[in-house]
Amino acid sequence: MNSIKDVAQKAGVSISTVSRVLSNKPYVSDDVRDRVLQAVQELDYRPNQVARSLRARQSTSLGLIVSDVCNPFFTDVSRAVEDCAYEKGYSVFLCNSDENEKKERFYLQEMIDKNVAGVILSPTQKASENFAGLNVNLPIVVYDRSVKGMEVDTILIDNRDSAFQLANHLIENGYKQISGIFCNVPTGYERRAGFEKAMAKVGLQAPQIIMTQTRIEAGYAAAKKILEQSPLTDAIFTSDNLVLAGAMQAVNELGLKIPDEIGLVGYDDVAWMTLVHPSMTIIRQPTDQIARMAVDLIMQRIENPKRPPLQVVLKGQLIVRGSSIRRVE
Repeated sequence: MNSIKDVAQKAGVSISTVSRVLSNKPYVSDDVRDRVLQAVQELDYRPNQVARSLRARQSTSLGLIVSDVCNPFFTDVSRAVEDCAYEKGYSVFLCNSDENEKKERFYLQEMIDKNVAGVILSPTQKASENFAGLNVNLPIVVYDRSVKGMEVDTILIDNRDSAFQLANHLIENGYKQISGIFCNVPTGYERRAGFEKAMAKVGLQAPQIIMTQTRIEAGYAAAKKILEQSPLTDAIFTSDNLVLAGAMQAVNELGLKIPDEIGLVGYDDVAWMTLVHPSMTIIRQPTDQIARMAVDLIMQRIENPKRPPLQVVLKGQLIVRGSSIRRVE
């Protein structure tokens, strides 16, 4: 790998002159600048961005730490963050904590060591402990979940409201024995609260409520348990797209007809949900809006580190499809 010294020798200039050209500083003649850039191109020289950012105290990289990269919601947000950052001339380091606080702490330390300009994070449940144990002097935006005891910019979805809408939709379509499968994460508990509020409002009680992992196989196991132990269940409310996929698998294995024998609803507008028959009723979360706002807030924080932290709460959108609309006899 060629060094800045190799570039200087090929261009016939000093190392400091090469540095001035690469930093786009003034007082370099056009002839010298052209020679240096030509040497850079011929040698395929790539400056050490970390070293440059440390010297300049400025970086053009962002850290993005997601809690589960296998979940399509986080995949969609990550892609949108990368697009938004690229538009502003920033690159993105993507890390997956996998809901593991040790991995989250490790990646936070990596972001500090790499001197990134800021970090966008979907936090684990112990994120506040990780932040407290590290000297995190970086602009930070958290999304999807809040971090207790920390004053950082936060982007949330009104999960209680969206779950209330979704459960109320099932109730209005004649479902009364509605069981729920909720993920054992903060958003899952918030969605459970919204679901239970809608049920209590009309005097209904869920045959079963199961808290589980955010995995297809977990959704399958939970739905199978519900349908075997509570056969009168006429609808299943799921709080996550992966759990919904598993629940649908269990329903199909038992030969139940959607939506007439059982209704099925969930979260996130994943592509497969419109490819199955009937297509799935869901709450669509504004992934593009989350990403754009996260990048904008990071940029604002970089420019004005002392401004008060903001908390933004966005709304989910109910998308009604065939999995929850019973035919009227």
